[in-house]
Amino acid sequence: MKEAPLAIDRLDLLQTFVRIVDAGSLSAAAQQMGSTQPTVSRRLQALERTLGLRLLHRSTHAMALTEDGERCLAQARELLERWDSFEADVRGARNTPRGHLRVLVPHAFGQDQLMAPLLGFLQAHPEVSVEWLLHDRQPDFIAEGIDCAIRVGAVSDPSVVAQRLTEIQRIVVAPPGLWGHGPPPEAPQQLAALPWLALQTFYRDEVTLTHEADGRRETFAIRPRLATDSLYATRRAVLGGAGIALVSAWAVAPDLAEGRLVRLAPQWVGDPLPIYLMHPYARQYPPRLRAFTAWMREHMPSPDHF
Repeated sequence: MKEAPLAIDRLDLLQTFVRIVDAGSLSAAAQQMGSTQPTVSRRLQALERTLGLRLLHRSTHAMALTEDGERCLAQARELLERWDSFEADVRGARNTPRGHLRVLVPHAFGQDQLMAPLLGFLQAHPEVSVEWLLHDRQPDFIAEGIDCAIRVGAVSDPSVVAQRLTEIQRIVVAPPGLWGHGPPPEAPQQLAALPWLALQTFYRDEVTLTHEADGRRETFAIRPRLATDSLYATRRAVLGGAGIALVSAWAVAPDLAEGRLVRLAPQWVGDPLPIYLMHPYARQYPPRLRAFTAWMREHMPSPDHF
């Protein structure tokens, strides 16, 4: 059954318009909103009829804001922000974060670098409890009842809202002397002949490094003696002398400081890994989720920390 334009809340029409622009297409907006492309299209048409304006130029391959659309977008964002603020004010105590959160986090990062922000959040919000799930996989938000997830690496799912929190620096490390006599290798091509371990979540049979000073990039093939999806297992294998690896700098910082590991090609780094907090799209989010996302944005360590 078709939706009657007058039955649709005008704020919902504006929210749909903003979501279409942010998502880049009607289909992507529909996925994020848990709706269908025809429904999203009808809502856009209803808004255009209500305003008497054409907001978007649309074709089968492209979409662009009209001049009226650009003006409408700016005012729509402002109006929606003011409405959210109004709702928060009138709700008062009902807006206090409380209840239970299920959060999926990376296994290693979640039990190390994320624990300080988590404990700070729990202390600041005593009426919120958290189920902290440690898994290196994509979440199924609906089936598993997960409120949000923190992910290491790029997010390609258009149906979720993803907020970039920080990024992790990666370096090449080895146990002392694994390369043989003389000083540690300083050039990427010197590393190719050494025994390698692969953290297969991020690299398998080749490694790309970037020179920090001038941006030069070098890619070379490797034949890993061991491949694993665990950062902690990779670190232990390097410490055990099985080979060298490209790993998150935070995970080996104590080993480097105490001489158990050595950094190879110290002027070169792997591509940094972005850290995202993601959750399904919704018109309204519970206060506990809003508070958690705001806290993690504010208290996530900076890239220099890693």
